[in-house]
Amino acid sequence: MAGPFGDHQLKIPYEPVADLLAKYAKRDAGKTAIVDLESGTSIAFGELERVAIDIAAYLKSKGLKKGSRVLVLSDEYIEKLLIWMGVWRLGAVMCPFNLEINEKQMVNLTAALKPELILYHKDINVQALVGDAPAPRVRFGAWSSGGTKDPQDEFFANLPRGNAASLPERNNAEDMACIFCTSGTTARPKIVIYNHAAYWMNGLDTLEFLGLTEDDRTLEYRSFGWNSAQVLTLLPFLQKGLTVHMAKRFSHSRFFEWVQKYGITFSAGVPTVLNMLLNKPLGYTAKDIPTLRLMSCSTAPLTAQQWLQFEEMYGVTLLQMYGMSETGWVCGNRHYAKKMGTVGLPALHQELIITDANGKECPPGVEGEITVGGPQMAIGYLLDDGSIDPVLGKRIKTGDLGIKDTEGFVRVSGRSKDLIIRGGVNIAPLEIDEILLKHSGVAEAAAVGVPDKIYGEEVICYVVPKDAALTEAAVLEHSRKFLPPAKTPKQVLIVPDLPKSDRGKVLRDKLREDWVGRQKVSA
Repeated sequence: MAGPFGDHQLKIPYEPVADLLAKYAKRDAGKTAIVDLESGTSIAFGELERVAIDIAAYLKSKGLKKGSRVLVLSDEYIEKLLIWMGVWRLGAVMCPFNLEINEKQMVNLTAALKPELILYHKDINVQALVGDAPAPRVRFGAWSSGGTKDPQDEFFANLPRGNAASLPERNNAEDMACIFCTSGTTARPKIVIYNHAAYWMNGLDTLEFLGLTEDDRTLEYRSFGWNSAQVLTLLPFLQKGLTVHMAKRFSHSRFFEWVQKYGITFSAGVPTVLNMLLNKPLGYTAKDIPTLRLMSCSTAPLTAQQWLQFEEMYGVTLLQMYGMSETGWVCGNRHYAKKMGTVGLPALHQELIITDANGKECPPGVEGEITVGGPQMAIGYLLDDGSIDPVLGKRIKTGDLGIKDTEGFVRVSGRSKDLIIRGGVNIAPLEIDEILLKHSGVAEAAAVGVPDKIYGEEVICYVVPKDAALTEAAVLEHSRKFLPPAKTPKQVLIVPDLPKSDRGKVLRDKLREDWVGRQKVSA
């Protein structure tokens, strides 16, 4: 692979963060850059460059330099992104570890990271999260444009007046940019390392998917510790100089109020949020939210039925995308080319091949495992001993099964580990999920395979009802109308909710464990 971008042609040439911030400060000094929806605090591009320089100068005064690792522990407040810009302005490495990770794991992850500085929000119990990590710790509170001091703040109040000339460092494309964690459920999360080239290419993929411009006003309510929020929201913000609105978390009651008040044009989406807006509508229609033209859906597949229902209910174009922490964007529907029930076309800078069990490329219409490669992937995984297990430069098996049609659109048919093998026949759980969700009384559904003495595995399903009227018999009758006998669930379990990861993915292994537990109780 020649150079950090390989042989890929970039629609927007790479620029270091320092140059981007300076460009937008000159072009749109008074334009709002970031809005914190919780506090109402905002910052314009002119001041954003100033604050980033001041933060970089502070970090430099503490002995940090290009490549230094800064661990930032915070929920999604504007201060987190201000620090992020300052860290990158110095050329240091941003490490936004998720607060959802349990305390014991956080202590171990911090030990592996070996940060040179720990910045933590005033609401964080830092000792519980980082243990005996030797790095200096500095607490930050609320930033204020007017200089109003937060008595609990030890960081923003002590920023020196920085000088851009004293900060000549630039982020080279191959430089380490960010270290973050994968989701992690029961197992310990992996620590993933990205360089600036990978981020830049993933950001360009997002722009290709969504067609964003400098005039867009985007909404993000997920953690910026997630790779998805980074490449969907943060990078387009830097590449275009658009306005980002950030919330600590999704709010069902306030979502459309935010859209109306701030004229949001694009919002991030995940299946959990979209299902909530579908199943618990608040009476909004297209005429109430005319600025909102696009929403995305990633982290888990969306059925064509859900997709169509959402677009019809709200008049908003929905684009399903697909990516992974280690690989970046894999596929995405475009604002100009989409196909319901698919995750779209391969990302511009992703080298995607669907392969059979022997590693040979599958022809269109044939299911195989999705494999990826190319320069937009992570550098690798950070190991406990400080070494890096490389990802970049390798072909990666995603563990996802997929089918590419004759037009190049990819449909993810499931995880290879979730595949149900009944009597030697492969059954994709998502195919069954999609049928179950067509029942008017079903809010959520997940099919899994469980042990069977005759067939090896048998199909059962878990269903979340829209109301108490739904019965197991009704779901089974519905299934028999649309599914062949081999794929029809033999048991329906009606439950109040489905177990999900913090990314909103249904945890089918937890459902299998639940089923096994139920058998032991009934034995």
